[in-house]
Amino acid sequence: MANKKAPFPNENQIMEFIQENPGRASKREIARAFHIKGDDKIKLKKLLRKLMNDGKLEKPHRSRLNIAGDLPPVLVIEITGVDSHGDLTAAPTNWEHEYAAPKILMFAHDKRNKLGLGDQALVRLTPNKNKDENGYVARVIRKLEKKSSQIMGIFSVDDENLAFVDPTDKKDRNRYLIAKNDWNGAQDGSLVLISLKPASRGSRQKKTKPAKVLKSFGSVDDARSISLIAIISQGIPTEFPEEVLTAADNSETPSLGDRTDLRDIPLITVDPSDARDHDDAIWAEIDPDPMNKGGCHIIVAIADVAHYVKPGSPLDREAIKRGNSTYFPDRVVPMLPEVLSNGLCSLHEGEDRYTMAVHLWFDKLGKKIRHKFVRGLMKSHASLSYEEFQNAHNGNPSKRAKSLLENVINPLYAAYDILWKGREYREPLNLHLPEKKIILDDEGHVESIEDRVVLDAHKLVEEFMIQANVAAAEELERHNTPCMYRIHEQPSFDKLEGLRLFMESIDLRLAKGQVIKPKIFNNLLRNVDGTPHEHVLGTIILRTQMQAKYSPENHGHFGLALTRYAHFTSPIRRYADILVHRGLIKALKLGKDGLSTFDVGNMIDTADHISDTERNSMIAERQSTERYIAHFMKTKIDEEFEGRINGVHRAGLFITLNQTGAEGFVPMATIYGDYFHYDKEHHLIKGEHSGLIYQLGDSVRVKLREANPVSGGLIFLLVDEKLARLAGRKSAKKNNKWHGKRKRK
Repeated sequence: MANKKAPFPNENQIMEFIQENPGRASKREIARAFHIKGDDKIKLKKLLRKLMNDGKLEKPHRSRLNIAGDLPPVLVIEITGVDSHGDLTAAPTNWEHEYAAPKILMFAHDKRNKLGLGDQALVRLTPNKNKDENGYVARVIRKLEKKSSQIMGIFSVDDENLAFVDPTDKKDRNRYLIAKNDWNGAQDGSLVLISLKPASRGSRQKKTKPAKVLKSFGSVDDARSISLIAIISQGIPTEFPEEVLTAADNSETPSLGDRTDLRDIPLITVDPSDARDHDDAIWAEIDPDPMNKGGCHIIVAIADVAHYVKPGSPLDREAIKRGNSTYFPDRVVPMLPEVLSNGLCSLHEGEDRYTMAVHLWFDKLGKKIRHKFVRGLMKSHASLSYEEFQNAHNGNPSKRAKSLLENVINPLYAAYDILWKGREYREPLNLHLPEKKIILDDEGHVESIEDRVVLDAHKLVEEFMIQANVAAAEELERHNTPCMYRIHEQPSFDKLEGLRLFMESIDLRLAKGQVIKPKIFNNLLRNVDGTPHEHVLGTIILRTQMQAKYSPENHGHFGLALTRYAHFTSPIRRYADILVHRGLIKALKLGKDGLSTFDVGNMIDTADHISDTERNSMIAERQSTERYIAHFMKTKIDEEFEGRINGVHRAGLFITLNQTGAEGFVPMATIYGDYFHYDKEHHLIKGEHSGLIYQLGDSVRVKLREANPVSGGLIFLLVDEKLARLAGRKSAKKNNKWHGKRKRK
């Protein structure tokens, strides 16, 4: 008996099969699934063509079929932004349809999604199961080499009504052409985010590339645009999801309960004068214990953020996404909503606040002899600025500091003198790194750039915090509780070899085979103090150092000369500190909101993530500072300045100005008079005929040629009489040759 012929599928059946087999539905697979043979294959081909002509199917691949608007299960995407929940949003890299691409989300809590704005990745897609969301959820298969098609820039319109975008990234030398129908509401002078478009096949335009405006952020002349450029470029989320704000608003007012009452202890906060969030408070006394004569007892009380940010809560998910707060001259992008960061968690003067506090006892030589953690309720007795705190100790107290001088301020400085002995004994790395402070006027424009003065008050608070951080790491180790360490590994072999080679060029020696400690670098710096090599050696030693990061494995902190160290003292602005607080709560049985199973199981991924967010914030902060300084310098074109060479490259010299700390570049092409050879090992360039040398750390005089506030770029010209004479001789030689040729003719 002959086999019965299978019925030919209708449109709905074919559509269902394609939908249920994403990425695998080809004409051959459909024919195999429905047992289509012989002449029916021609019939199937016609039906599939009809479905494509009707817009129901599309063919993104030579043989694969998709439901129109659907995406294949594996494709290349590009990160386009961050949504209100802090999750990454993405789009297909090759989307060419007129209608919008389906929404693609990459959940921030998925630690494999270590991507930023403009990054590209090969991902696997699954439909979003959230009933309130359409589109897809992406999981990274692998990150691809960054070839971003999204660019921040300034939108401008010329006299012929042609629109262009000049990028804010000083490394991007391109200019982008925007067709009229791609302006998307942008106006002349707007700060915009653009996306590249494929160039037409016959186009010979090389100077400009086609693009379209995705979003406009207002006028670039607005002072707030300076930091906004860095925020958007680095994909830093600025808005909190509604559920996070609601959770913060519903946070309870502090009450004593079963906590230790610390309100009668005159703890005070000492912070910058413009600080709005106060993480830490301090108090000290000379130890009354006769067994510890000459020693001291201090208390470091830290905001108990872990009480409000409980594991797995909306606040917790948002905090881990952000990783840390980011600070700009005109604003702060906080890790937590202001209700907490500037409110219930901040240790405001005269208000009851939850705290995680540590008592620390030191002997007369500054060696810690014991410590004790408590979970308590405190009340700050004063919120002083560093300057107010220092002036009081120097004999010029303000009205409110005067009443605290004998019982609070002087004992704190007495304890600091004791702790400093311990610091000198362990001798951490002592690099003098001058810092600049940008002063803004009421409209947000740069008023001045000043040296950041380091007071004993700053050093006191820093040393108190370091000791509290050490105690936290020790306590967690003692209880075998997971700890998020702050590690700083010793310099690598390659970096040390590079330092040795450079030191040989300036007749200094770093012996091989010795155990490298911060003290060795300090001795080197002391040996060149006051000599021409002082600045260059300090710069090279700084660049020899590894970058500090977070890790659940203890590798010590080389720079601080500590065998164990963890961040405990700034939980309002760092997620690492919240984890350390939770660890202490769990280890010491101080509540039910300690480390969760998820926290413990994801320590490695969390360490990588918060190290990344910290680096991202540092880049954004640095770029913002560069743009503010360039904005300040744009009125000083053709003025001359004193500076130092802080980097040498075959393309030119990097210069830091002494007065403002502004950093700029001297292109090699502008150094006339000789041909200069680049010596990478010795960080210098040397004239082929003159022997003239420009080396890292050298003092130079430069003239400002260009200042670009949008990109933060400064271009300098060297001002050097020797170089000018060389250039003059070269020019005269050329002129003599030219005149000689004219005579011969």
